[in-house]
Amino acid sequence: MTSTSLPARVRRGRLALPVAVAGTAALVVLSLFVGAYDLTADAFGGEMFFISRVPRTVALVLAGCAMAVSGLIMQLLTQNRFVEPSTTGTSEWAALGLLVTVLVAPAAPLPVRMIVASAAAFVGTMVFIGILQRISLRSSLVVPLIGIMLSAVVSAFTTYLAVSTNSLQMLGTWFMGSFTSIVRGRYEVLWIVAIVVVLVFLYADRITVAGLGRDIATSVGVDHTRVLLVGSGLVAVATGVTTVVVGFLPFLGLVVPNLVSMWRGDNARANLPWVCVGGVAIVVVCDIIGRVIRMPFEVPVSMILGVVGSAVFITLLLRMRARG
Repeated sequence: MTSTSLPARVRRGRLALPVAVAGTAALVVLSLFVGAYDLTADAFGGEMFFISRVPRTVALVLAGCAMAVSGLIMQLLTQNRFVEPSTTGTSEWAALGLLVTVLVAPAAPLPVRMIVASAAAFVGTMVFIGILQRISLRSSLVVPLIGIMLSAVVSAFTTYLAVSTNSLQMLGTWFMGSFTSIVRGRYEVLWIVAIVVVLVFLYADRITVAGLGRDIATSVGVDHTRVLLVGSGLVAVATGVTTVVVGFLPFLGLVVPNLVSMWRGDNARANLPWVCVGGVAIVVVCDIIGRVIRMPFEVPVSMILGVVGSAVFITLLLRMRARG
């Protein structure tokens, strides 16, 4: 069958992803040339381009892709559309791990901080999943409520620890969720999350089966416990690395997987490219808006993501209510 004999709907479906990738690539290129510093103003423009603009844009791509995919994994493992690292306490645990590392070993290099933050995020994710397995869930809304309460407790303890050690201002600067401080030599550790995304692609089918429940996964020969640990570990690494380098990116893992699922259904492997592209596009757009809206000052990406994410979260709740 030739391409001309295919139905128009099928041809449009095949072209949709390349068009989306091309559109996102255009946004990425645009991000390289947006900023308060005029690259053509002096002879240092080319050097500034590679010191600041390129690392920042690469960080946007890696962080957006990693956090969107992390949200998809958590939603599959918990069988709930309302969870992602910022609504389950994973990000807050990573922040606690980072703060403890800095207080105990102030001279610790970035890789050490990243490892401790990822380990803390993994512990927090397992605590959240352990709580879910021990209570009766009569409504899907109970799951994010538990995560939000757990996040509040961990965040309160982190804030108390920061206040006690006179580190509150430093804590706020770390987790602002802004790419302003991303320069060459500081963002390279984010390439680890690219490995995480590749592993998610390779492990997607098992994660999908594990998301159907322990009984179904066991009946088809999938080790549910192992997949749960691997999936939680991948989320912890992505969240820990992103938190250390960038800070909080709230609701990104909630918005993108849900929008993709509403449009394309629940095929996790088929949706993964769309989740990656969507995560990158949303982060880049929010970052461009943040740089332009009050130029030469910048609005943190986390603030814009919070507004967008909360609107999508409320919309999902209203859709659920409308469906009874």
